[in-house]
Amino acid sequence: MPGMARLLTLLGIETSCDETAAAVIRLSPDGDVQILSEKVHTQLEEHAPYLGVVPEIAARAHAELADQTVAAAMADSGLAYSDLDAVAATSGPGLIGGVLVGMMTGKAIAQAAGKPFLAVNHLEGHALSPRLTHDCPFPYLLLLVSGGHCQFLEVRGLGDYRRLGSTIDDAAGEAFDKTAKLLGLGFPGGPAVERIGAAGDPKAIHFPRPLLNRPGLDMSFAGLKTAVARAAEAEDLTETRMADICASFQAAIVDVLSEKAHRALENFNPGDGAGKRFVVAGGVASNEAIRSGLEKVAENSGAVLIAPPMRHCTDNAAMIALAGAERLAGGLENEAGDLGAGARPRWPLDEAAAKSDPAYSTGRRGAKA
Repeated sequence: MPGMARLLTLLGIETSCDETAAAVIRLSPDGDVQILSEKVHTQLEEHAPYLGVVPEIAARAHAELADQTVAAAMADSGLAYSDLDAVAATSGPGLIGGVLVGMMTGKAIAQAAGKPFLAVNHLEGHALSPRLTHDCPFPYLLLLVSGGHCQFLEVRGLGDYRRLGSTIDDAAGEAFDKTAKLLGLGFPGGPAVERIGAAGDPKAIHFPRPLLNRPGLDMSFAGLKTAVARAAEAEDLTETRMADICASFQAAIVDVLSEKAHRALENFNPGDGAGKRFVVAGGVASNEAIRSGLEKVAENSGAVLIAPPMRHCTDNAAMIALAGAERLAGGLENEAGDLGAGARPRWPLDEAAAKSDPAYSTGRRGAKA
């Protein structure tokens, strides 16, 4: 990697939502990544009774789990804190209580060990996550699709991101969770909808494909929730009906993402004769139907689809450590680190676009970025 002449070893901490995670990674000068340890504590049992993530419960769980999760990751790595080159932690976007826990934990370790602290954008972690396990040089097209985010970005280089399109309301993962809640499928909703929909007919019910025929890459998924509610009320919810609703709902999501991805790839020019690389990252990228649909789009567009392993699609600390390591290697951190950095509930990757053309405005609630 340009500008780096030695191995860098970083501890990463992730606490933006309902996973408390820590990882230690080593980044070599040629960009190879060695994951020395990974630890993740989920909070599914704590939030399941409420059919969604409760911010106060999440923050308390992070406070209880952060120290032991970091200690376990360090023990598995076989390293001491003095062996680290820096500590990185998610500093936003996310649930502010959880983000604060991770940041304070990371800052305390960094200060005690005399190491730099790097405040990492959670979305940048997802954007760089395929580089943990794949040869994925810049530039590439990114579909970041998760419970809180759904957007197309051109990843030109480290810290250089251009937003091409975004959801104007619910993210795709949020639509999955709301559908599951409407149908009484429990929490987390996405995997439940996918599992039950596997036995259904994706053509049984024609759900709307919002903004499918509108030019551009913006998306909308809020209306699908209403359509699912009407379908559920129209007939008795037998097992067959439930499976058909889930399958048809998922097919609508796949169609929208696939069409928008096709348009994005048609207009994406990596330059210098480089091949097109299409990265899909975020929790919803673990959905098999969505991956399959995007693989077909990439193949038809002459692009290579790159997706992180399932464990790196969902929130994880290895991607945070990598983002910190790449920033350290590229000289994009402050000389003394980011000990003065604050937690940010919203932190768009393309801040210029977020200011000039926000995905949300008065009268419409948008994604966090």
